[in-house]
Amino acid sequence: MTKQIWLDWIGKPSDSFEPNLSPVQKTFTLEGYRGELYLQRNGSDTCQRVMMLFPENTEKPCPGVVIPFYYPEAMLGMDPFTGEALPGYAGIAMMLHLARRGYAVISADAYHLTYIPSDKARADFSRWKDAAEALRKDHPCWTGIGKLTADTMLLTDILAADPRVDADRLGIAGHSLGGKMAFYAGCLDDRIKVILASDFGIRWEQTNWRDIWYWGDTVDKLQKAGLDHSALLGCSGAKPMCLLAGQYDDMTSWEMMQAAPGYESCPERLKIVHHAKGHRPPADALEEGYAFLDRWLQ
Repeated sequence: MTKQIWLDWIGKPSDSFEPNLSPVQKTFTLEGYRGELYLQRNGSDTCQRVMMLFPENTEKPCPGVVIPFYYPEAMLGMDPFTGEALPGYAGIAMMLHLARRGYAVISADAYHLTYIPSDKARADFSRWKDAAEALRKDHPCWTGIGKLTADTMLLTDILAADPRVDADRLGIAGHSLGGKMAFYAGCLDDRIKVILASDFGIRWEQTNWRDIWYWGDTVDKLQKAGLDHSALLGCSGAKPMCLLAGQYDDMTSWEMMQAAPGYESCPERLKIVHHAKGHRPPADALEEGYAFLDRWLQ
């Protein structure tokens, strides 16, 4: 099975655009790290805020990790411009954690915040349905997961083009929604060398893959065609992947990973950390996941 089969299923937009990254809009320093905020064109008339964090005083290009999520401040655990803490994301600030380990990291607003104007609060989950319905109306041959994957790949473009980053050592990491985005972009983008995904529900029945902002009713067609996420993982070329399983993922997720073709001769490229402590990974589980990234990128 080829990646093109999955690319055909996730679809593509009805129009085209030329991605464009603005000059630095703002900068910040955070515990010895330099942060930069950009705007990136991610549609014919839309932009996503992009935040990058670099370890200071690096003498040579460092490895990079794409960290997709709802919005970048959540992956810092704070608003770096106001100093406001975001306790709802305490403990899972992957951007900060990985910058401390020597990585250049990048994250952006997801499309529920960028696709259509809205007066609703950023945390209002109904924004997802609103944006996904507008996306489907404008681009009937494009899925929500296709949009999420495309926007994530744009972040890989930025890292790969930055001279401060070693483009041959790029990984991707995400939790929950970010785990879904990391899994799809990681499997479909050859520039990504290793995937770390936390509790995203790899089996169709484990989480909300049928929501319109992911696949919608296309899941039924995928199942009828005999496609599951072991097939998608098999398209990655036996790319190293670590899954942190807590609530939605479990040992049946591990069975699906092991069923992916291509790993028969390199089973060490697959790892599960089944902490079984709820949806949010504890610090020791995250540490195992980060060590897995280190193994393949450092």
